[in-house]
Amino acid sequence: QRFCFAYFVKYVVLSFSLLPLILLLCLSAQAVDRSNFKTCDQSVRLLLELYRLQGNMTRVKINELKPLKPRYEVPDVLISDPITEALSVVAQDENSLVLSLGGKDQRLIVSAQPFRLDIVEGPQVLMSLNSRGLLAFEHLRAPQLSTSDSDRPFFFKEEDKPGMWEETFKSHTDSKPNGPSSISLDFSLPGVEHVYGIPEHADTLKLKNTDGSDPYRLYNLDVFQYELHNPMALYGAVPVLISHSNDRTMGIFWLNAAETWVDISSNTAGKTVFGKILDFVQVSNEVPQTDVRWISESGLIDVFIMLGPKPADVFTQYASLTGTQSFPPLSALAYHQCRWNYNDQEDVKTVDQGFDEHDIPYDFIWLDIEHADGKRYFTWDPSNFPQPKEMLQGLMDKRRKLVAIVDPHIRVDSGYKIHNEIRSKNFYVKNKDGGDYEGWCWPGNSGYPDFTNPEMRAWWASQFAYDQYEGSMENQYIWNDMNEPSVFNGPEVTMHKDALHGVWEHRDVHNLYGLYVQKATADGLILRSGGVQRPFVLTRAFFAGSQRYGAVWTGDNAAEWGHLKVSIPMCLSLGLVGISFCGADVGGFFKHPSAELLVRWYQAGAYQPFFRAHAHIDTPRREPWLFGPENTALIREAIRQRYALLPYWYQLFYNTHRTGQPVMRPLWVEYPDDVATFSIEDEYLIGKDLLVHPVTDEGATGVTAYLPGKGEVMCFSTLNGTIPVFQRGGSIICRKDRVRRSSSCMENDPYTLYVALSSQGSAEGELYIDDFHTFSFEEAKQFVHRHLSFSANTLSSRNLAPDSQFSTASWIEKIVIIGGSQPSSVTLKNAESALEFEFDSTLAVLTLRKPGVNAAADWTVVLR
Repeated sequence: QRFCFAYFVKYVVLSFSLLPLILLLCLSAQAVDRSNFKTCDQSVRLLLELYRLQGNMTRVKINELKPLKPRYEVPDVLISDPITEALSVVAQDENSLVLSLGGKDQRLIVSAQPFRLDIVEGPQVLMSLNSRGLLAFEHLRAPQLSTSDSDRPFFFKEEDKPGMWEETFKSHTDSKPNGPSSISLDFSLPGVEHVYGIPEHADTLKLKNTDGSDPYRLYNLDVFQYELHNPMALYGAVPVLISHSNDRTMGIFWLNAAETWVDISSNTAGKTVFGKILDFVQVSNEVPQTDVRWISESGLIDVFIMLGPKPADVFTQYASLTGTQSFPPLSALAYHQCRWNYNDQEDVKTVDQGFDEHDIPYDFIWLDIEHADGKRYFTWDPSNFPQPKEMLQGLMDKRRKLVAIVDPHIRVDSGYKIHNEIRSKNFYVKNKDGGDYEGWCWPGNSGYPDFTNPEMRAWWASQFAYDQYEGSMENQYIWNDMNEPSVFNGPEVTMHKDALHGVWEHRDVHNLYGLYVQKATADGLILRSGGVQRPFVLTRAFFAGSQRYGAVWTGDNAAEWGHLKVSIPMCLSLGLVGISFCGADVGGFFKHPSAELLVRWYQAGAYQPFFRAHAHIDTPRREPWLFGPENTALIREAIRQRYALLPYWYQLFYNTHRTGQPVMRPLWVEYPDDVATFSIEDEYLIGKDLLVHPVTDEGATGVTAYLPGKGEVMCFSTLNGTIPVFQRGGSIICRKDRVRRSSSCMENDPYTLYVALSSQGSAEGELYIDDFHTFSFEEAKQFVHRHLSFSANTLSSRNLAPDSQFSTASWIEKIVIIGGSQPSSVTLKNAESALEFEFDSTLAVLTLRKPGVNAAADWTVVLR
């Protein structure tokens, strides 16, 4: 298929007005009987817009110049209109245009015949668009031939082909009133062998070559017992791909919410082992290249190219577009206990007491769909949960909390207030004929609120008010499941593509639905508190920007070692594209884990951002104390380690909220020049200072860990149920080693500083404190942020936020210095007082006891 393009190259002058430079570029035709074929003027023309964005990014948009009606442009994902910067014309001729992108001699070369975009820096091509000629843009059309549209200078009758006006899958048929409307564009990445991202898939961290197989699919679906190492679509979709090489890290953000496929090929793929060995021992002349093709069913081409050059730069660039991870309340970073379902209020009370009896901390207990009255969300089952406030108050007395599920399918029931109000306000999604769209889900026949409608979202948010959601209290938070949306009797267990959200078809907005559900729910929790309290909302479906509204999890996994293993790359992939608050169901949702698998999963989950155990209704009970005293002790220790490290987790989430840097990171993020890290996915970093290598193999008595920086591979024993966790030399990590029954009970407890010295005898770290649950850190600058540093035998704490105002009762009760020598004396300079200390010469560990300084104060400790 040939295309003719009208290129509008827009650039910003100092007045920030747009000055278009218009080029009409036509593709040549063969010398045949021209009367039988369209000319360029008789073709559908496309509008190309090019923008240079602040922060070393380029935006490329392609749309029909004069479509029959507007094509869908994704709203609400970008946090604002990106700030543009000046583009200037460097050179041009009859077939090409060279634009300056600013610093480091970056240029954008626009070629007309054949159409191609190249981004270059000096002599190096960073990325090419349409270098393989795979641009496709199926224009909107009307089923009936028309000659009255003056915007279209020539009309011709196209042969109707099967699937042009409807799509059939199994017994389902979706009409296509605009005909086929897909778009496609290819990207080439010279010098790149490693690409990551585009979650969600149960697959490796490094994306695989899809030549000869299905592309990766992005289409939010309720997948029952998903397969491992498969490019099939799962519950969420973030259309962001990140490339990394020794030279540069870049990102591609394909802003489209329709069904999308991503094809990946590499000219270095398929090498024999012998060939790879040859490359290792001799210089290879082969330049690797990865080619990526994006294909979406509808919408337009709107792509953001993030040019890095460092990993941290790409994260900052993407955060500037879609926002950063919401800053959760501290309790949300602690341990969550869940199953489908805790049976009644007495069951909740018994489980709660069980944690106390076995000295295991937890913060949240969860209720699944059975807690509601006939699965009517925002209600309580009158037989099993007759007094929800009494239950919630009992948890509050112990400074614990509860999560209740609220799904976005609404039981069609004239006696149900929520349904009646949605119907009366005309807030349901419509079917193609204009009636309320209905499908089958947990309550039976269900309606689906149109969360793309801001009025619907505002109404939904209002339903979380305490006088609307009867029985709810301030220590109750929310879980949105089934929000792909799940429709049991729909095509692929989801909504028909020809369902209507106002004027837009569901095919246009599908991957956005889950984001809107979580946004409306989070807004509701904020609203119910008068804007004071930070919300906690878990979602299963997500899209780019979902990080702004809460946490996600990897869906309905299984109690199998492979699912434990794949949880690591799945969470790492999410972190790379902005969603740091992620985790997997500890123990596996389906099936029954062995005691060994459960223990190892707790140990891994304790070092992933979202830490929740969950199980299917048909599985045997698996509270942490049900697998014998020895395993209970191991699980208890894993959970207690999580609680001791909560200050570090909290500081990392504060930083990711400010900067967009991922909390859970692949090794290459911190060691971008170390090729050995590029494909590692069985170990990872928490921040930059903790390296974790979970045990994910049955019967393992040890692990082989790669230690970046040193470039060493070392074996570590995992006997006696241990998990290898390493602190980076040169770091200071703050812990609270007095573990209590919940994180709220530990808020004012003292800190212990763990100082791991570098080979130069130095270290640094941070300490962050606020009230742990409100927006005061942001709105009133009420927080403590300290820089901790050790150098020249002096440890000090310095204020990083002199404008902030916050006091804390917490103090420094102990300092542990690892890797130093024994001093003759230790002095707290502030009070000119000597500190007690002891030195373990075998481990080279110096312990300073009770410095007694307030955690928010300036202080200095000197070793002599």
